Amino acid sequence: MLSDTAALALLDIRDNGKYAQEFIGGLSLEEFKRDRKTFYAVIRALEIISEAARRLPPELQARHPELPWRAITGAGNVYRHNYDDVEEDYVWRTLHESLPALLTAIAEEIERPAFGGTP
Repeated sequence: MLSDTAALALLDIRDNGKYAQEFIGGLSLEEFKRDRKTFYAVIRALEIISEAARRLPPELQARHPELPWRAITGAGNVYRHNYDDVEEDYVWRTLHESLPALLTAIAEEIERPAFGGTP
């Protein structure tokens, strides 16, 4: 059984991943680059995802070796401490190329019996 902390972290990752996807829904890269409010909202969602990923137990992360956990958990530090170096193109690629795989893994974990999903 997952701890409450880990279970809540899974839900936070799922929810904030969906928020980030909704925020950029219908936007082109160029529109995203011009829309500061959306860029800031997406960065905040990614910060929460990064912090929540730190709360996942190593055995859960080990079930998904295809994911770059170190990069996921470290991304929040970049967003917070190197905020002046965060480029829209990088964030856009993260949303389109990396986030879907993470959300798929998180959905699988939520469906596991240890979370309370179907056996």
